Amino acid sequence: MAHIIPDFLLQLFAMENLANLLDHSLSATQKDLVQKIAREAAALGMRAYLVGGFVRDAILGRPVNDFDLVFEGNATKLASVLARTHGGRVTVHSAFHTATWFLDDDHFIDLISARAETYEHPAALPTVQLGSLADDLRRRDFTLNAMALCLDKDRYGELADPLDGREDLQRGLIRVLHPRSFVDDPTRLFRAVRYAARYGFALAPETEALVPSALDYVDKLSPERLRHELDLILDEDDPVPMVEKLWALGIVQAARPALPSGEATRTRVGWMSRLPSDVKERGETRWMIWLMSSLEEEIGALEERLRFTADLSKKIRAAAAVWRELDSFAATRPSECTRRLDKFPAEAIRAASICAPQGEAGAALEMYLTKWKNVKPFADGGALLKMGAPFGARVGQILWELRAAWLDGTIASEREEMELAAKLVGARKN
Repeated sequence: MAHIIPDFLLQLFAMENLANLLDHSLSATQKDLVQKIAREAAALGMRAYLVGGFVRDAILGRPVNDFDLVFEGNATKLASVLARTHGGRVTVHSAFHTATWFLDDDHFIDLISARAETYEHPAALPTVQLGSLADDLRRRDFTLNAMALCLDKDRYGELADPLDGREDLQRGLIRVLHPRSFVDDPTRLFRAVRYAARYGFALAPETEALVPSALDYVDKLSPERLRHELDLILDEDDPVPMVEKLWALGIVQAARPALPSGEATRTRVGWMSRLPSDVKERGETRWMIWLMSSLEEEIGALEERLRFTADLSKKIRAAAAVWRELDSFAATRPSECTRRLDKFPAEAIRAASICAPQGEAGAALEMYLTKWKNVKPFADGGALLKMGAPFGARVGQILWELRAAWLDGTIASEREEMELAAKLVGARKN
């Protein structure tokens, strides 16, 4: 999809001062907050800016989710002043010269000191020192993220764009800031692909040409950093073109153990687009779709490399088990399907159902999710005990037999259920 910048934003973007764009992109509450912060920063002799993703998405006319506030000066000192003057509490991150101001239990804002970064070796976390806004913009990943809007009263809306980010934004290009960018931080490989697909942009030719020389460093990323970038991709509205581009550039294959990328896997990844938009934890479901044909030992190796949570590991293994047994659910009684599927998380069954080819097996999974798993008898344990059922495991067995009868259609009314229950209770007494 080609990138499109609305005409009225292009007109604003052609101007050096973007106060109108800034006001258009901030809610009344946000505007009041940033002006309050800017006033306190000015009193400390610090300039305040909105930086990076906010500027990028505001210009593109997209919903603004990033809210990075950068200050030329010590943001941790500013955070203390804000909490003392306006309430809330502060958490300081000294190593990065940043602080989080918690306005209340549900709202917080990150305050970032403008800083310069250096890398001791490829894929290392950066060494940070205080710097200017220009330093802070030069440390960023791509030109489209290296723009800032001033919040100070005397320069409100003034654009800082020393690296020509707006030109690349208008041209629809993802461009790194220097030739060692991907080597210094291989996570930028994943972000470049994610931004390009999200916005319908292309990698600048000289930027794409830098990818092969950085692939050897992908496997040096820590499990947490590698997993984080993949999680961000799988949680996008449409991750399919992103994963396909990662494969095309050899980025995913550079990590060891390699994530599966065979033909069947690529077909399943393409089916991620079938996932309804309202599914909770869609990133987890997409992990299941990606890995469900993997062997147990392969899943174990990836669990160790990517540090999956115990819950996600359980769901991936469950999805793989359902996928292996998929054909066996065809031409099987509803009660038998339900008995077997009840032991798996519903999310794992949903992942397998999305990928199942048309036929009886896939239809059985869908019926389980939409109908069978919710079928329950009218009677409960207490009712059976009153009928004379012996206390213990037999009550559970009778309840299951009643449920199975409903599932298989051998009973169709509460009266028929009660007759069957009486018969089963009587049989258990003998």
